[in-house]
Amino acid sequence: MRKKQLMLLTFSAAVLAGFATVTPAAARDYPWCAQGGDYDYPGECAYATYEQCQASVSGRLLYCDRNPRFAYGQVLPAQPRPPRRVRPVAPY
Repeated sequence: MRKKQLMLLTFSAAVLAGFATVTPAAARDYPWCAQGGDYDYPGECAYATYEQCQASVSGRLLYCDRNPRFAYGQVLPAQPRPPRRVRPVAPY
C-alpha cells in the first residue's frame, strides 16, 4: 500500500511539473492571407510569400490578399515574459 501511494505521488508530481513547463503556442501572422469562402476577415494568414498562398488557394475558390496587419503596420506587439521568481538568499 505504501509503495502505491509513493508511486502515485511521484506520478502526480511529474504531471504537475509537465504542466508547469508548457508554454502557449506563439501566434504568428504572415504577410499573405487566403481569403473568401468560409474564412472570416482577414482570412487564413499563414503564407510568407504570394506564391505559397496561390499554391494553397488553387482549386479552393479562394483568393490571396495582403494581411491587413502588415499592410497597415498593425503588427501585434510580442507578449512580455513574466518576471522570473528569485528566491531570497538567507544571510549567514
